[in-house]
Amino acid sequence: MSLKLKMSPLLVLFLLQIYTVSASDSDPLQDFCIPQPEFSPLFVSCKNSSLVTVEDFVFSGIKAPGDTKNTGFSSIPVSASVFPGLNTLGVSFVRADFAPGGVNVPHYHPRATEVAFVLEGRVYSGFVDSQNLVFARVLEKGEVMVFPRGLLHFQMNIGDSHATIIGSFNSQNPGLVRIPSAVFGSSIRDEVLEKAFGLNGKDLANLRKKFLPKG
Repeated sequence: MSLKLKMSPLLVLFLLQIYTVSASDSDPLQDFCIPQPEFSPLFVSCKNSSLVTVEDFVFSGIKAPGDTKNTGFSSIPVSASVFPGLNTLGVSFVRADFAPGGVNVPHYHPRATEVAFVLEGRVYSGFVDSQNLVFARVLEKGEVMVFPRGLLHFQMNIGDSHATIIGSFNSQNPGLVRIPSAVFGSSIRDEVLEKAFGLNGKDLANLRKKFLPKG
């Protein structure tokens, strides 16, 4: 019994260390690793450094705004899958464009903190903490806001013109869970959602029609 009591603090420390390591991107073991596309993504092989060029570290895919005509909002995520130079560096980013009144619906990133920079426009932006406290205000051009990892956050263009945000993440794979789609666009049983949100069958059916994946 005494041996178990002495070992338990060590076990706790060991488990905490495992959690800490698994909860963040691993440190790179080399300067960079440009993946070879012909290999499986599960077993990434790096290009020989003699074959790497400056173009591997440059991305031009967010020079133009995304299409906001249908929903008033567009996002262009940029990860190592489209920008090989990011591979193993533990970072990624996104360009978000808003038509006037456009909304980036409440969502969260389970594996990353986000830093959002307002490139153009005026954006009402905020997050909700685990005590349901809301931290939100209007951001002007040139201002920056941080969304702590895993916390629900949102953005809306309250100006009369187009708005653009550049968001950066401290993870190569931050993940994205949009609340409306996760709740009403998933296979959660109807009776659960009806009771949880006080909806009748007709209202729920309308929401499901809007958020269920098409096709």
